[in-house]
Amino acid sequence: MWSGDELDLDAYLARIGFPGGSAASVDAGEPRELRPDLATLYAVHRAHTAAIAFESLDVLLGRPVALDLKSIEVKLVHDRRGGYCYEQNSLLAAALERIGFEVSGRGARNRTRGDFVPAVTHAVLVVMVEGEPWLCDAGFGHQGPREPLPLARPGAEVRQGEWTYRVREEEGGVLVLCLLRGDTWRDLYAFSPQQYHPVDYVVLNHYSSSHPASSFSGRLVVQYPGDGVRRALVGRELTRLHPDGRAERETVGADELLAVLDREFGLRLPDRDAAELVRIHRAGD
Repeated sequence: MWSGDELDLDAYLARIGFPGGSAASVDAGEPRELRPDLATLYAVHRAHTAAIAFESLDVLLGRPVALDLKSIEVKLVHDRRGGYCYEQNSLLAAALERIGFEVSGRGARNRTRGDFVPAVTHAVLVVMVEGEPWLCDAGFGHQGPREPLPLARPGAEVRQGEWTYRVREEEGGVLVLCLLRGDTWRDLYAFSPQQYHPVDYVVLNHYSSSHPASSFSGRLVVQYPGDGVRRALVGRELTRLHPDGRAERETVGADELLAVLDREFGLRLPDRDAAELVRIHRAGD
C-alpha cells in the first residue's frame, strides 16, 4: 500500500541516523534492530522525528507538493528537506512497511485552533505490533509525539522525555491525542477508526497545499519537536515551548531568517530557494 518496496531504505536509515540498519539486513531478517517489533518501531519513529523537521515551505513558494514515494524520498531524504504530515507519514509508512510492519492510515481533525469543528486535514498512522495497535505520527509539528503511543489502553499516560501524552476515547470510537502542558491537558487532534489510503491523502494534500483557507497558504511554517524545548516558526514569530507550559516568543526578520532555519531546524535551502524565501519574508514587513 505504501510503496515500501520502492524505498531506498539504506538512504532513509542514513538520513535519520539509524545505527546499524540496512536494506540487506531487512531482507536477511537481521540484525535484530530492524525486525518488525516494538523496539524497532520506537527506534525508527524517534530517529525520524529527531532528524526531519516539519515544514511547508513549498506551499509558501507556490510549488506543488508531490506525494508519490520517489518525490518524497528525493525531497526529504536526498535533499535533506523537511515536509508536512502527508509527506512525513507517507515516508515513515513506506519504511515501516518495508521492514515488515502492518501499517494503515487515518484522517484526523486538528483541535489546536479553537472550538469549531475543523475538516479532516491531518494524516496519521496506525501500526500493528503483536496484535496491538500503536499510533505513529511524524508529522504534527512541534507538539507532536516523538514516539509511538498505545491505542489499546485509552487514558494511559505516556511519558516521552519531558512531555506527557495520552489517548482518550470519545463516543463512536473516536480517539483523541492529548498533550499535557503545565497542569492542563490539551487536545491535539481526533481521529475515527475509518481507514485512509494513500489516495485519500492526495485529496487532503490538494486542499492543504492550494486552498486559500488552508493554514499553510501564504504563511511560513517550520516546526521541530525537541526532547525538551519545542520550536515553531510561524510567519515571523519564533516560539519556544517548554513542558511546564511556558512559551518564549521572538520576531524573526528577513535578514536572520536563513540562520534561524539552519540553527533551530537544521534546514539549508538551495541558493535560489533561499533567496526567494527571504524575498517573500521581507515583502511582508
